[in-house]
Amino acid sequence: MRALRSVYAQQDLIDEVIVVDDGSIDDTISVIGCEFPEALLISQKRHGVSHARNRGIDAAQGEWLAFLDSDDEWLPKKIQVQLAAVNEDLESRIVHGDEIWIRNGKRVNPMNKHKKHGGWIFERCLRRCLISPSSVLLHRSIFQEFGNFDETLPVCEDYDFWLRLTSLLPVIHIPKPLVTKYGGHPDQLSRSEWGIDRYRIRSLEKLLASKKLTTKQIAPTLTELIRKIDIYLIGAYRRKRYSEAQCYEQKKTFYKHIELGFLSTASLGSP
Repeated sequence: MRALRSVYAQQDLIDEVIVVDDGSIDDTISVIGCEFPEALLISQKRHGVSHARNRGIDAAQGEWLAFLDSDDEWLPKKIQVQLAAVNEDLESRIVHGDEIWIRNGKRVNPMNKHKKHGGWIFERCLRRCLISPSSVLLHRSIFQEFGNFDETLPVCEDYDFWLRLTSLLPVIHIPKPLVTKYGGHPDQLSRSEWGIDRYRIRSLEKLLASKKLTTKQIAPTLTELIRKIDIYLIGAYRRKRYSEAQCYEQKKTFYKHIELGFLSTASLGSP
């Protein structure tokens, strides 16, 4: 309930609170009913994080939407700071901030590769997910224009979503912690299965197939796609999953040909 308490500590700036219970087997439903009766509770069988977030998005009535995973916590002025930022830049529709990381009960410092940025950050987001769902504030029009989270992705759904957005939109970055993220526990989604890069590969393939990337964006996307395929192949061979490896070797060959053809065309077209 730490997460919900941090929501209600946002200085009366929250118009509605929606809790999506995705098939919990503990006493979540009864506790919420007792401690937070004013929250809208949506209870469902387990469908995964994307479906849960999408149910919340569809139920929400507000102009600005924010997410909070159950194992994270907003800092007290999170929403206040973000609303001030978007009021100063009325064209922006995405604002996120820094995070405090807690692993196994101890604070750890994010590495430089995890550093958050603002502006046009698409190429930075290709390597890894650089926006935390718990730290972001989004305008409702985002979902009308770009769609919701991809429910076919059991993990890396946020990576997929942010790439779609940042390929076409800039973001505001607040260079101060807005959320505390707690990790290290055994039920984290990132630990649920091996080879999660295959879902990032699928996201990059979808992005290329969408035909929405600019010429400048295509080359780094292809490069990162091939790099992630190489990472996945290392794991597949190590686990002796040779049929999967063969499939991804074919993908690699296919995209290498596209990359070479694209770079040759770009070179011929340059002054």
